[in-house]
Amino acid sequence: MQDRQTAVITGSASGVGAATALQLAGRGWNVVINYSRSADEAQATAQACRDAGAEALVVQADVADDAQCRALVDAAVGRWGRLDALVNNAGTSVFGDAARWDALDAQAFQHILGVNTVGTFQMVRAAVPHLKAVQGCIVNVSSVAGALGIGSSMPYIASKGAMNAMTLHLARTLAPEIRVNAVCPGLITSRWFARGIGEEGYEKVRRAYEAEVPLGRACTPEDVAEAIVWLVAGARTVTGELLLLDSGTHLGRAARPADPRPR
Repeated sequence: MQDRQTAVITGSASGVGAATALQLAGRGWNVVINYSRSADEAQATAQACRDAGAEALVVQADVADDAQCRALVDAAVGRWGRLDALVNNAGTSVFGDAARWDALDAQAFQHILGVNTVGTFQMVRAAVPHLKAVQGCIVNVSSVAGALGIGSSMPYIASKGAMNAMTLHLARTLAPEIRVNAVCPGLITSRWFARGIGEEGYEKVRRAYEAEVPLGRACTPEDVAEAIVWLVAGARTVTGELLLLDSGTHLGRAARPADPRPR
């Protein structure tokens, strides 16, 4: 077994997953970069981690497939002999509100739950024996959607609500050997959301969001990664937390001071 700690980060070719891998690499962790479709981005992220002084392994796997989840964990343990942290970041959505019921059919629900909820469970099941051996940890990348019932679509909200409930259950059942927490970001300034609704729609949503929330800003992938890394590498007495990274969304609309300029 190597002395270096090892993390598997699902969905880490870009965005929050890539930022998390890079920050852990900078702390001396070995990292597994996982992707389902974005091979070139995954390789670029892995190289950035290597440039930061870490060892990095790139593994293609769809977390909705149990056999591929097991193979992903086995690749990490086979390479380095240990697994210290699992970050369940892979996720998907469909963009459709209550005015667009046609986007919310059973197939959409099953696909989103299959990746976001069942995929998380399958990764946890594959990783638990190895995490127990080193008293490791799990961080689930959830969303404010699961805590407040707001988000890109009903299936996404349901999947993240289920992830939050599962986080609490796992924190109880896997203690004291494994800590289990979740981060729940609000709007993140990443390409994932822009790809879903288009650049123009994304900019409109971002401006409205930043005008409403108390802190007046959306999360960057690096903001979310910092919280994940704290839960992984620190936070030794923290388990069962659903950490809201929502710029104060849960507090309600910001009470902005009136503009003193004459009109």
